[in-house]
Amino acid sequence: MMRRFDMRLPAIVRHEGANEFQTETQNVSARGVFFYLDRAVSAGTKLEVTLTFPPHVTLTDAVRVRFSARVIRVEHPLPSARIGTAATIEDYEFLRSNGSPDFLSALQKEWKATN
Repeated sequence: MMRRFDMRLPAIVRHEGANEFQTETQNVSARGVFFYLDRAVSAGTKLEVTLTFPPHVTLTDAVRVRFSARVIRVEHPLPSARIGTAATIEDYEFLRSNGSPDFLSALQKEWKATN
């Protein structure tokens, strides 16, 4: 339902009882994210994801965001071992944000409007 943006951003994903995984997002929206992992997680699994929006997206300094999310869909691989994972964002926080107040305000406003 939300507009998705094809953004390949480096991401660190952690889930309960497991190590962190480094990956790259495939797309991001105000309410969710899609990325590939090298191991399966079940729908319903809670994740912590940290990613950085680069200056060309924020139009200012890079902005790091950490959010908690819940897996809503898992796409099992056909020829590759990478597993597509879609997660809905439940909560987020900005980390050491030096970003533009306008960008942060717009992002927060869109988040609140969709919840």
